[in-house]
Amino acid sequence: MPEPHQTPTASGQDPRHHAPLQRRTLLRAAAAVPAVLAAGGVVGTAAAPAHAAPGGFPDYAYLDTLLSPGDLDYNPTGEIIFPCIRGVYDRLDNPLGRYYLYYAPHDAPGGICLAYGDSLEGPFTEYEGNPLVKRDWQPHYSVSHVSSPHVMWHEGERELWLYFHGENNTTRLARSKDGIQFTYDKVVLTTDDQPGATETSYARAFKHRLPARGAHYVMTFMVNRNGHRDIGWGWSADGRDWTFPEEPLVRHSDVGAVNISGGHLLHRNGSTYVVYHTDKESGGNILITELGNDFSKRKHLGVFHKPMQGAPDNGRAAAPTFGTDRGKEYMIYEAGDRLGGRIAVARARE
Repeated sequence: MPEPHQTPTASGQDPRHHAPLQRRTLLRAAAAVPAVLAAGGVVGTAAAPAHAAPGGFPDYAYLDTLLSPGDLDYNPTGEIIFPCIRGVYDRLDNPLGRYYLYYAPHDAPGGICLAYGDSLEGPFTEYEGNPLVKRDWQPHYSVSHVSSPHVMWHEGERELWLYFHGENNTTRLARSKDGIQFTYDKVVLTTDDQPGATETSYARAFKHRLPARGAHYVMTFMVNRNGHRDIGWGWSADGRDWTFPEEPLVRHSDVGAVNISGGHLLHRNGSTYVVYHTDKESGGNILITELGNDFSKRKHLGVFHKPMQGAPDNGRAAAPTFGTDRGKEYMIYEAGDRLGGRIAVARARE
C-alpha cells in the first residue's frame, strides 16, 4: 500500500498550462488548507472514528456540492458522472491546484473534463480547456462518446494514467506528465475479454500487489451480461497489459441487486475491500465487500453508505472516490439520479 503523503508546500499555477485560465468558482466552501492525500492507489486511512461503517470505515455525511452541470461552461448534455480525485501537489511541477478532480458527461459527445482546487471541500474551478479528451482522437478512434475517467498515478513512469471508456464496450488508456495534456496509449479492455458481455466500462485501476499472480496493479470495471451489471476485475504487472477472469469479482445476485457498478478498492485494518453502488431500483446505496489482500475472500458486508432521500442525493449515491485532507477523510461521489445528478463531497463523521 502507498505511504500517506507529507503535508504539501504551497503550489502556484503553471504558466505552461494553456493560459488564460478561467477562475470560475463553482461553489461556496472553506478556504484552502494544507492537505494530505493518498492518491493514485488504494487509500490507506487512519484509525476509524466513533461512527463507523462496515469494515471499520467511517460514516460519511454530505457536506457540499462541488460541481453542478448548470454552472459549467462545458456542458453539452446537462449531466456529469464518475468523479476521480487526485492529489497532485507533490506529483507535478506547479500544478493548478493541490487536487485535480476529473469527471465527464456520459451522453454523446461526453468528454473527459478537469476541475482543480486546493481543498477537498472546495471550491473547485473548471478548467477552461475542457474537454481534455474528446470523442474523436485520430488516428486512434472516433466514437459517439468518451466518459468515466479514472486517473492513477504511475510511480515508475512518473505519469498520470487515464482509463476511460468509449464506446461502452471498450476501455482505453492515455498518459500524461501534467494531468492535462494526454498522449493516447492503447485499448486495455473490450467485451472480447469477457465472453457474453455487451459492456466493459467504468474501469478504475489501483496499485495493489498480488504476488501469486505477478501483479502490481488491479482493475475493477462494470461488465454487463444479459442485462445485469456486475463488478468485473483484472490484474496487471505494468498497468498496460491485463488479465481478466471471466468470473466477476462481485455479482449483482450476490448482494440482491439488479445492477452494480463503480467499484473502488479501499484498504483498512490490514485488509482490502471493494465498494460499489447499486442502481436506484435496488436502493441506490453504496455497498462493501471484503476481498482480503490476496482477493480470496468474498465477504459481503452490506451498506457502506446510504444516500439522503432529499437533495442532492435524492435516493442515490454512486461512483465514490476517496481522499484524506489534513487528517480528515472524504468521499466524493455522484449525487442524484443517473444522468441527472451532481458531484458532491461527504466528510467522515467525528
